[in-house]
Amino acid sequence: MSCAPSDPVFWQRQPRLPLPVLKFLGARLEAALRSPGDRSLLVWPMVLGAPGLRETFPQGVPEPELLAKAGPMLAALGAADAAAAWRDALERLPDTADRGPSGFEPHRIWAPLAPLVSLRMGVALLALMGQPEDGRYGLACGVALFNSALFHECHDALEPLWRESQGTLKAGLQGLILLAGGFHHLQLHNADGMISLWRDALPALDRLGDALRTPWGTVGFRAGAASAAERMGWLDRFDGDMALDPLWEMSRPVLELT
Repeated sequence: MSCAPSDPVFWQRQPRLPLPVLKFLGARLEAALRSPGDRSLLVWPMVLGAPGLRETFPQGVPEPELLAKAGPMLAALGAADAAAAWRDALERLPDTADRGPSGFEPHRIWAPLAPLVSLRMGVALLALMGQPEDGRYGLACGVALFNSALFHECHDALEPLWRESQGTLKAGLQGLILLAGGFHHLQLHNADGMISLWRDALPALDRLGDALRTPWGTVGFRAGAASAAERMGWLDRFDGDMALDPLWEMSRPVLELT
């Protein structure tokens, strides 16, 4: 399925990632969500896994070249010393890289999927950049990740807020998490997963009207919920022998944060 030009790169069917790769991605994203300063941890897999750089340096990227490529992105994140950021990443997360004959290579854990990991880290980093670096950060990141079609990562951003909430706020955040989870199952073409999560998500969100008001901003979910409901209507008539491709022709879900 090909995306329209306005669609984010991950708004399409995705492969089911191996658990070690999911853990690799999750460790970096969780650190970046806890502290905006740790968004720099996403830069290194993005650079090391880039196909063009790996083609240029098949035996490993020399450290000076690696630092030069990462430097502008790190500077945009407020990390002026690329060498220090690289040492910090290797110390905290040794599975970032392996040493090759002439420099650094993607670590063996994620090397087989290096281009996809690079792209996913890059899209996540763009979603996290420019967000308010105060109490609003977690919710803003969750909405941005959802709108980037990184639904698994959206769950990671919203779950800490859900754990610390109570009452209507907790129920609303759970509805958003389940909504995102259903779209993640759409990416995996798992109809049962979609149905299971959206059957809980849509009634929970419907009780709130069109938006969830939180201490960190108001999330408008009308378009996102309608997009899921449209697919649920189709799935209710679904013949198990049919492909799920028609679901990609329906409206793309978005959230609004004010």
